[in-house]
Amino acid sequence: MLQQTLHRLEGLSELSPIVVCNEQHRFLVAEQLRQLGIESPSIVLEPEGRNTAPAIALAAIEAVGREKDSTLLVLPADHFIKDVAALQTAVHNALSVADTGRLITFGLIPSRPETGYGYIRCGSTISDAIKELAEFVEKPDPSTAAAYVTSGDYVWNSGMFMLGAQAYLDALKIFEPSMYEACEKAHQNTSSDLDFKRVDSDAFEKSPSRSIDYAVIERIENIQVIPYLGDWSDVGAWDAVASLANRD
Repeated sequence: MLQQTLHRLEGLSELSPIVVCNEQHRFLVAEQLRQLGIESPSIVLEPEGRNTAPAIALAAIEAVGREKDSTLLVLPADHFIKDVAALQTAVHNALSVADTGRLITFGLIPSRPETGYGYIRCGSTISDAIKELAEFVEKPDPSTAAAYVTSGDYVWNSGMFMLGAQAYLDALKIFEPSMYEACEKAHQNTSSDLDFKRVDSDAFEKSPSRSIDYAVIERIENIQVIPYLGDWSDVGAWDAVASLANRD
C-alpha cells in the first residue's frame, strides 16, 4: 500500500516524497522505496507514534529546510484508491489555489450512509471543483448519516490535505505551541543514518499526541474542500480488507 500511494504521484511534476514512519519500520520502508527505484529518499523516523499532527510537522520542517515556500501533499499510506486519474485531477485543482495560502482538504463523495467516518459540511461554491468548508462533523449515527448523504451537502473527511509547509508550522505555533517546540527541537537534533533521518527522541516524545484535524484543521478559517470523485476505502479494519480482496 505504501508503493501504491507513491504510484499515485506518477506524472505529477516537481514532487519529492518525504516518508514519515516509525523507526522500527525503517528497513521495510527503505526496501519498498528501493523497489520503486526512488534514489536518495527522505525517510524521517519517529521514535514513537504521536499521531498525524506531529508527523506532518516533521515533514513540514523537512520541506521548509529544502525550500521555504514548499507545498505539502499529505497522503496516508493506508488508503485504497482505484481511480488514480480522479485523484490526480483533484490534486491539480488543489495546486491551482495552493499558492493563495489556503489549506485544502480532499473530501470524498459518500457512496453510503457510513457511520465509521467523519464528515465535512460544504459551504458556498467557489468553482466547479472547489467549495468552502462550513464545518467538520463527528462520526454520525445511522439516521444522521443517511440524512447527510441525502442532502448532498456533506463529504467524508479523507485525511488527505494540501497545505503550505510554513503555513502549517505557523498554525502549530498558535494552536499547539508545545507540539511545535517539541518537533522543532527534535528536528534540530537530527542524525543521519544512510537514507534515514532520526530525530531526537527525548524532544519528540514531549510532543502532545493529536491528529491534524484536532490540532489545526478544525481550528483555523478559510479552508477549502475539493471533492474526490473516485473509489476510496480507508483500509483500517478487516472488513475493509475483505471487501477489497478475493475470498475463498
